Amino acid sequence: QVQLVESGGGLVQAGGSLRLSCAGSRMIRSIDAMGWYRQAPGKQRELVATFTSGGDTNYADSVKGLFTISRDNARNTVYLQMNSLKPEDKAVYYCNGEGVLTGFGVYKSLWGQGNQGTGSP
Repeated sequence: QVQLVESGGGLVQAGGSLRLSCAGSRMIRSIDAMGWYRQAPGKQRELVATFTSGGDTNYADSVKGLFTISRDNARNTVYLQMNSLKPEDKAVYYCNGEGVLTGFGVYKSLWGQGNQGTGSP
Protein backbone atom coordinates (compact mmCIF):
# COMPACT_ATOMS: atom_id res chain seq x y z
CA GLN A 1 0.00 0.00 0.00
CA VAL A 2 1.29 3.45 -0.89
CA GLN A 3 0.87 5.77 2.05
CA LEU A 4 2.47 8.27 4.37
CA VAL A 5 2.13 7.31 8.01
CA GLU A 6 2.35 10.02 10.64
CA SER A 7 3.22 9.69 14.30
CA GLY A 8 4.23 11.79 17.26
CA GLY A 9 1.28 14.14 17.66
CA GLY A 10 -0.30 15.16 20.94
CA LEU A 11 -1.04 18.08 23.20
CA VAL A 12 1.52 19.81 25.40
CA GLN A 13 1.56 22.90 27.57
CA ALA A 14 2.38 26.23 26.00
CA GLY A 15 6.09 26.53 25.53
CA GLY A 16 6.50 22.79 25.18
CA SER A 17 7.86 20.78 22.29
CA LEU A 18 6.67 18.01 20.03
CA ARG A 19 8.28 16.05 17.24
CA LEU A 20 6.22 14.74 14.36
CA SER A 21 7.33 11.98 12.04
CA CYS A 22 5.99 10.92 8.68
CA ALA A 23 7.26 7.79 6.99
CA GLY A 24 6.61 6.55 3.51
CA SER A 25 5.42 2.98 3.22
CA ARG A 26 7.67 0.27 1.84
CA MET A 27 6.22 0.51 -1.64
CA ILE A 28 7.61 4.05 -2.00
CA ARG A 29 11.01 4.26 -3.64
CA SER A 30 11.60 8.00 -3.36
CA ILE A 31 9.86 11.29 -2.73
CA ASP A 32 10.84 14.61 -4.27
CA ALA A 33 9.53 17.19 -1.84
CA MET A 34 8.12 16.51 1.61
CA GLY A 35 6.39 18.93 3.87
CA TRP A 36 4.02 19.64 6.68
CA TYR A 37 0.73 21.47 6.57
CA ARG A 38 -1.80 22.18 9.28
CA GLN A 39 -5.47 22.93 9.55
CA ALA A 40 -7.10 24.51 12.57
CA PRO A 41 -10.86 24.26 13.13
CA GLY A 42 -12.72 26.61 10.82
CA LYS A 43 -9.59 27.54 8.90
CA GLN A 44 -8.03 26.52 5.64
CA ARG A 45 -5.10 24.17 5.48
CA GLU A 46 -1.85 26.11 5.50
CA LEU A 47 1.76 25.37 4.78
CA VAL A 48 4.02 24.93 7.79
CA ALA A 49 7.31 23.82 6.26
CA THR A 50 8.66 22.05 3.21
CA PHE A 51 11.90 20.26 2.37
CA THR A 52 12.82 19.61 -1.25
CA SER A 53 14.91 16.73 -2.48
CA GLY A 54 17.60 19.29 -3.25
CA GLY A 55 17.82 20.29 0.38
CA ASP A 56 15.94 23.57 0.28
CA THR A 57 13.63 24.35 3.16
CA ASN A 58 10.76 26.79 3.41
CA TYR A 59 8.84 27.84 6.51
CA ALA A 60 5.69 29.77 7.24
CA ASP A 61 6.58 33.09 8.83
CA SER A 62 4.68 32.13 11.97
CA VAL A 63 6.97 29.17 12.71
CA LYS A 64 10.36 30.43 11.56
CA GLY A 65 12.93 29.96 14.27
CA LEU A 66 10.55 27.76 16.27
CA PHE A 67 9.94 24.73 14.06
CA THR A 68 12.55 22.71 12.20
CA ILE A 69 11.88 20.36 9.32
CA SER A 70 14.28 17.58 8.50
CA ARG A 71 14.19 14.43 6.40
CA ASP A 72 15.82 11.09 5.97
CA ASN A 73 15.81 10.36 2.26
CA ALA A 74 16.91 6.76 2.71
CA ARG A 75 13.81 6.11 4.80
CA ASN A 76 11.50 8.48 2.92
CA THR A 77 10.75 10.08 6.25
CA VAL A 78 10.20 13.69 7.18
CA TYR A 79 10.23 15.16 10.68
CA LEU A 80 8.94 18.33 12.22
CA GLN A 81 10.47 19.50 15.48
CA MET A 82 8.14 22.02 17.07
CA ASN A 83 9.46 24.13 19.93
CA SER A 84 7.92 26.89 22.02
CA LEU A 85 4.44 25.79 21.07
CA LYS A 86 1.64 28.31 21.33
CA PRO A 87 -2.11 27.82 21.53
CA GLU A 88 -2.39 29.04 17.95
CA ASP A 89 -0.25 26.10 16.82
CA LYS A 90 -3.01 23.69 17.75
CA ALA A 91 -4.25 22.06 14.58
CA VAL A 92 -4.34 18.85 12.68
CA TYR A 93 -0.94 18.46 11.08
CA TYR A 94 -0.66 16.67 7.75
CA CYS A 95 2.47 15.55 6.00
CA ASN A 96 2.66 15.70 2.24
CA GLY A 97 4.85 14.12 -0.37
CA GLU A 98 5.20 15.34 -3.94
CA GLY A 99 6.66 13.32 -6.75
CA VAL A 100 6.21 10.00 -4.95
CA LEU A 101 7.90 7.27 -6.95
CA THR A 102 6.67 3.71 -6.58
CA GLY A 103 7.32 0.52 -8.49
CA PHE A 104 4.30 1.11 -10.69
CA GLY A 105 4.19 4.85 -11.18
CA VAL A 106 4.47 8.30 -9.70
CA TYR A 107 2.00 9.94 -7.37
CA LYS A 108 1.95 13.65 -7.96
CA SER A 109 0.89 14.32 -4.38
CA LEU A 110 0.26 12.09 -1.38
CA TRP A 111 -1.09 13.08 2.04
CA GLY A 112 -0.68 11.52 5.44
CA GLN A 113 -3.68 10.76 7.64
CA GLY A 114 -3.16 13.73 9.94
CA ASN A 115 -2.12 14.02 13.58
CA GLN A 116 -5.25 14.80 15.53
CA GLY A 117 -5.12 17.63 17.98
CA THR A 118 -1.45 18.44 17.79
CA GLY A 119 -0.08 21.52 19.51
CA SER A 120 -0.67 23.46 22.68
CA PRO A 121 -4.21 23.47 24.17
